[in-house]
Amino acid sequence: MRVALIASARFPINEPFAGGLEAHTWGLARTLTRRGHEVELFAAPGSDPELGARELLVRKTELSSLARADISMPSADWMEEHHAYLGLMLDLAQDGANRFDVVHNNSLHYLPIAMAPALKVPVITTLHTPPTPWLESAIQARDACPVVFTAVSEFTASVWRPCVPRARVVRNGIDTDFWRPGTGGTDLVWSGRLVPEKGPHLAVRAARAAGVPLRLAGPISDEVYFKERVEPLLGEGAQYVGHLDRRGLVDLLGSAAAALVTPRWDEPYGLVVAEALACGTPVCGFDRGALAEILTPDCGLLAPDHDVEALAALIPRAMQLNRAAARRRAEEFCSLDRAADAYTALYEEVAG
Repeated sequence: MRVALIASARFPINEPFAGGLEAHTWGLARTLTRRGHEVELFAAPGSDPELGARELLVRKTELSSLARADISMPSADWMEEHHAYLGLMLDLAQDGANRFDVVHNNSLHYLPIAMAPALKVPVITTLHTPPTPWLESAIQARDACPVVFTAVSEFTASVWRPCVPRARVVRNGIDTDFWRPGTGGTDLVWSGRLVPEKGPHLAVRAARAAGVPLRLAGPISDEVYFKERVEPLLGEGAQYVGHLDRRGLVDLLGSAAAALVTPRWDEPYGLVVAEALACGTPVCGFDRGALAEILTPDCGLLAPDHDVEALAALIPRAMQLNRAAARRRAEEFCSLDRAADAYTALYEEVAG
């Protein structure tokens, strides 16, 4: 299959990844290419050159001083991202059918959906988040949106159902050959973007209440939040170890007794859960979004949302869960090969 894979224009599809969306896109592109498909990845500058990525080109606009002073003027970053996707979709509308069998939109931008009717090649969009106003409005721009939708979990499909009645569930996956089991340890680990909706400050509080050291890893995507809510809690058994690449994360996750996952939003999937399980590390977290779909009682325990005391009480039990059961769940439920199988079948179906 000839696949146009549309990725983020904000963050490179390269290590260390900005988040789960970028990590999943990277893994999917590599797996499809390894299987013999021709994948052209449209992504932000700085993406992995081994993927053969094409930069989402930004045509610089020379706005007049009056336009820039207008009350409706958005940020420069918004304008650049908008023009990057606009240029790509205009290009695909012109000759995409000659170059591709399918367009797979793996971004969070509204233009690949809104402009899909202009393309003569089928468009698939994966829903990676709960509903947003921009995406909902793009879907409703026509009476019958021609896009085929997938969702990364049953939960995500359910919250989109009023707007997208028939989103197929294709769960994100990880390379279980790379994310290998570790020997475990005595500490806890937390990984992900350090932002309010991921709740790392709650993980520190829970670990401290349980009396177990915690190591945190990930990009500081919200510096104000990190300085005000996370950094003051560090020390006394809580350590930030930096933004690690995948190899560093494998070592970190595999050397932990359990992984804490503390979402303060409805987690659409939770790639960090799959990564921890693949390393043989049980999970302890809040019951938000799709986490309950991934975890079973023999590999993870969930506390009520935002209940730090309940989470702390579960930590000792989670640390005793069977590491082999965690690894087995990752192999059976979180495999990237499963996701690639499902997407390949869907590509073939929509391309006829």
